[in-house]
Amino acid sequence: MTVNLEVSEGVGTIRLDRPPMNALDIATQDRLRELAAEASDRDDVRAVILYGGEKVFAAGADIKEMQRMDHTAMVKRSKGLQDAFTAVARIPKPVVAAVTGYALGGGCELALCADYRIAADNAKLGQPEILLGLIPGAGGTQRLARLVGPSKAKDLIFTGRHVRADEALTIGLVDRVVPAAEVYEQAHAWAAKLAQGPALALRAAKECVDAGLEADIDTGLAIERNWFAGLFATEDRERGMRSFVEEGPGKAKFV
Repeated sequence: MTVNLEVSEGVGTIRLDRPPMNALDIATQDRLRELAAEASDRDDVRAVILYGGEKVFAAGADIKEMQRMDHTAMVKRSKGLQDAFTAVARIPKPVVAAVTGYALGGGCELALCADYRIAADNAKLGQPEILLGLIPGAGGTQRLARLVGPSKAKDLIFTGRHVRADEALTIGLVDRVVPAAEVYEQAHAWAAKLAQGPALALRAAKECVDAGLEADIDTGLAIERNWFAGLFATEDRERGMRSFVEEGPGKAKFV
């Protein structure tokens, strides 16, 4: 398999495994969609890591495969491509990308699907599709602009240049830069901590932020209000408030 899901102690790692560069061919895209759905549905997965291994996250699409496709073929395939990445973005649990080496083109777009991005100090990210006479097609023009703002996104997309980890951190493309040897460890620590949290509240928080960004403020507030009130029906809310009153903040154990 070109992508695998490994689960341990509430953390599911979606691991790209297509040496040498984890090129995202059609089979890999479809497998990503399947595993995103599995991670979404499994109760033993409470947080997710996207990981490509110690050397590279994903260097982009399989260009040789794409070169053989004409307009008709890509019209048929482009929705499947976007659906695979959207399935990752819509995992209703905290998702962190552990970015090592290159995250270019589709690799960068996959990292954009995470809620949080931890990059190696030697990582390079970018959207170089313009150098092929193309534009990003797996959500890059949309998710990148929403994350770093339209002008920075246009700079990266128009030029196709690679961004080193320090610049990626400065513009908000990644959230933390760590030594290369610590990327997965740090990502696992982030995910493992959240895996112990209140699952439904975390799901609610993610949906409120993501859906609210696509709506006007009044609609966003309505989404928030409905989730906020709904969480008062959960056992985790009862546990959290009882623990706060009896033991002080930060000591609740959620189910």
